[in-house]
Amino acid sequence: MATPAIADDEQAEERSPWSSVLFGSLEAGPTKGFVSAGMKTALWSGLSSSGFRTMLKIGGAQEQARRQRPRGIAYKSEAQALIGYEWRIGDTFLSLYAGSDYEGEQREEPRGTVTTGSYGARLHGDLWMTPSEGTMLQASAYASTLDGRLWGRVAAGWLLPQAFRLASFQSDGAHIGPEFEAYRSHDYHKLRFGLHLTGLRLFGLTWRLSGGIQKTSDRPADAYATLGLHWQS
Repeated sequence: MATPAIADDEQAEERSPWSSVLFGSLEAGPTKGFVSAGMKTALWSGLSSSGFRTMLKIGGAQEQARRQRPRGIAYKSEAQALIGYEWRIGDTFLSLYAGSDYEGEQREEPRGTVTTGSYGARLHGDLWMTPSEGTMLQASAYASTLDGRLWGRVAAGWLLPQAFRLASFQSDGAHIGPEFEAYRSHDYHKLRFGLHLTGLRLFGLTWRLSGGIQKTSDRPADAYATLGLHWQS
């Protein structure tokens, strides 16, 4: 998935026609842990110009198998293979992808273990822009035929003030601001509101930290935290 600091990286130098971005994320909440990794590749043109893209992503989660007691444990895996096009205009890019969506699940319940797998189609979009000097706006969304899933995230940010920059990180291009996230399926929904710090650089990677409050259809409000990173080749 695209992240804000990519734009700065791409303007610094021309990339090869097959340049790629590797990305990953780690998410933690009271009842669920999720980890993912993926790769976005530019086809026949570098990431600094408009062109076709492929995006491959895999992920895994551990969560409660049931929303009522006894809850049990569920292990889930997912994979997407998408192809699309990205439009680049200065510091702004807009991308749209379509492709396959898969989810596997193993539930450990009192009556035994149940294993299932589902295939579907996914439509995915990303937007990154700088409305004015020192600001950023990022949005991502997808729609999947698996369980009628819809997801979206919007984040705004302002350049991190010099007085708050972290000595342990290269943070000259870091932005801080609010984020809002929403998810819905046939029988479940989730809303999140929090703060993000995007664009920290350490060990050759670009990092995003975020956290806040979430409310789901089956639990009272509680906290969440997310760690994201990417590396461009």
